[in-house]
Amino acid sequence: MISGPFEIAGLSQAYNERRLSPVDVAAEALRRIAAYPDPAIWITRVPDGEVMARAEALTHKDPQHLRLFGIPFAVKDNIDCAGLPSTAACPAFAYTPAHNAHVVEHLLAAGAILMGKTNLDQFATGLVGTRSPYGAPHSVFDSRYISGGSSSGSAVAVSAGLVAFALGTDTAGSGRVPAAFNNIVGLKPTRGLLSTRGVVPACRSLDCVSIFAHTAGDAWNVRSAMGGYDEADDYSRRGTDTRHLPQETPRFGVLSSSEREFFGDDENARLYERAIARMEALGGIKVEIDFAPFRKTGALLYEGAFVAERLAALKNFVATHGHEMDKSVHAVVTGASRLSAVDAFESQYALASYSRAAEAEWAKIDLLLLPTAPTQYTVDQVNADPLALNRRLGHYTNFVNLLDCAAIAVPAGFRSDSLPFGVTLVARAFADSSLASIADRFHRAEPSGTGAWRDVPPTPRSATRTGMGEWAELFVVGAHLTGMPLNHELRSFGAVFQREAATAKDYRLFVLPNTKPAKPGLVRAPGFSGPGIPGEVWNVPLHRFGHFVAGIPSPLGIGKVRLEDGAEVSGFLCETHAVEGASEITDQGGWRNYALKFLNPEKTTTPRIKLQ
Repeated sequence: MISGPFEIAGLSQAYNERRLSPVDVAAEALRRIAAYPDPAIWITRVPDGEVMARAEALTHKDPQHLRLFGIPFAVKDNIDCAGLPSTAACPAFAYTPAHNAHVVEHLLAAGAILMGKTNLDQFATGLVGTRSPYGAPHSVFDSRYISGGSSSGSAVAVSAGLVAFALGTDTAGSGRVPAAFNNIVGLKPTRGLLSTRGVVPACRSLDCVSIFAHTAGDAWNVRSAMGGYDEADDYSRRGTDTRHLPQETPRFGVLSSSEREFFGDDENARLYERAIARMEALGGIKVEIDFAPFRKTGALLYEGAFVAERLAALKNFVATHGHEMDKSVHAVVTGASRLSAVDAFESQYALASYSRAAEAEWAKIDLLLLPTAPTQYTVDQVNADPLALNRRLGHYTNFVNLLDCAAIAVPAGFRSDSLPFGVTLVARAFADSSLASIADRFHRAEPSGTGAWRDVPPTPRSATRTGMGEWAELFVVGAHLTGMPLNHELRSFGAVFQREAATAKDYRLFVLPNTKPAKPGLVRAPGFSGPGIPGEVWNVPLHRFGHFVAGIPSPLGIGKVRLEDGAEVSGFLCETHAVEGASEITDQGGWRNYALKFLNPEKTTTPRIKLQ
């Protein structure tokens, strides 16, 4: 029996080492689903026979060639899966699509195994997870409490270990609030980077497909497999991760004391303060910001004319089947009928004003560190006051898509009542990759585990050593280091920072002559005993690794580098002839230290030493 959560990196390693087969994993997933006591997670399940047939078919394929080989997943039931009903949690609305949504098609092509469609707040309208005729999924930690929504079933399925990842959608926070309430990661990409073709719209111009997983690395792996620009989606954007956040000392915006609204929840207030301290301990620089423009933007989503977009998506259905809708959802959607075109323009003007004010705050910071939700309620509390309490849950999430931001929710500790607390890291559009990297460091430094487990799955070792098919580890020592001139090249290939490391003692570092920007040359010198050369290990998507390597100019190349812990990873090495007569900087503490000291016209150069 497989123990612990299904996590992608570990499963992939086991597949490539032939310790598991997709049949093993699918059978275990079916066992867990059958045994789990909350029947409200699923709306439609893929028949068990079809799941096993899919797993059996995968056994004849090479796991090295499929990014998500044999990985079980679930899909929120407002995203089309061919042959399965799409209900959006409203039986009267249900239809059976002939084609998969764009993102689902890519996941299946990558080898993932679909287990079924999950419950949600009807028409993805809500942050509570209780607005469904199929029942209300509960928190995995206490069945009295809400799971969060609207992507309720997807979050619980991941947290409970029934699947490795699940798709949600996120317009106002539906991919982040359930992540916080269930102690998992919720990745909301920059708007338009993932196609929404085949997704039942909530607010079509703002909707995002989101990803729930146990780690930020797993979530990013899934996001990388989901395709990019989709010409058939009018809101798809041609974009890459072009905004690069500093990894070692990011300036992170925090709420001032006057803006910390937890609705009387002192436990969450305490855990937010602890999360700030945790980020500072990792090297982040705390900056108090004026949250007012973000808060006012968020209010526009339901209190302004933007709510009319929900009515635009459902106007025909509301006119004929409104009486068959959830009462709270019906009230939200039909409330937009009182709005006019004048209201729409006034909301646009307000958004432009708040956006300009937010730009002044962004100038001070690289990212925001916010509570994902101010508090958490019981099912009974929400049922007694469904609209007001739902509104409170979006206090720190509603602004994100209106201001065109990327966001990722991560676990951040537990309260004394054993309920989890989470924070969300938010950055401007197209910072997705480096934001995920920072989030992963934060999550691994926070002793909150993942889902129902109190341990975070370990970061995988190199693709070569583990047989893992998704990523290759790359050791860098020079201009590709975080914050250095060529680091953007790594990020443009979707690479994610993994850890700091150093070489074994028998390596020497030289300054290569006539290189712009200046570059070092790392060579191995058997018999030499030095301090070891500090650097960084990055995870590079394996399917792009060859393209990256092809662009490396002579005399540099990629070879095996032995690290101080005995591991061997791919890394930049230099041809020996190229460092004859070059300046040696082995004792300078690494390329970053050398650059700070000597890459300045007023500084003297280091002595030239002939390689022995």
